[in-house]
Amino acid sequence: MSEQSTQPLDQPLETTGWALTRYRVMATIVGLLLVVLVLVGLPLHYGYLVSGADFLAEPAIAGDASTAGAGWRAGADISQYLGVAHGWLYMIFLFMGLLLARRERWTPAFTVVTLVCGTIPLLSFWAERRATAWVRAAAGT
Repeated sequence: MSEQSTQPLDQPLETTGWALTRYRVMATIVGLLLVVLVLVGLPLHYGYLVSGADFLAEPAIAGDASTAGAGWRAGADISQYLGVAHGWLYMIFLFMGLLLARRERWTPAFTVVTLVCGTIPLLSFWAERRATAWVRAAAGT
């Protein structure tokens, strides 16, 4: 028979490292996808609104992407596919963040700020470093 753990709940468990790693991986993936989506995909897709460049031209015939500029087509693909991927992966990121927040007993305000920062390009990297510092400080490492 195996012995039950007598470790108090207020001490970090051995699995905290894994929870932190999963959170950090998801934060990095979500942050990178958001940067590419917002700083590359959307400007290419909607660049025709502010530029007359043929490269960014919207489709001449509604619904026929082959009549659009190459930049517009690339932007449309990036927006469509990375946008969906970011949305799904953001849900996994939220779940990993909530698991880590619960395990580390983050305050509600710290948790909300950390998770909402995953929606703002580049700020997600700051929030990930902040959360990592919090967990490491709590563990004394």
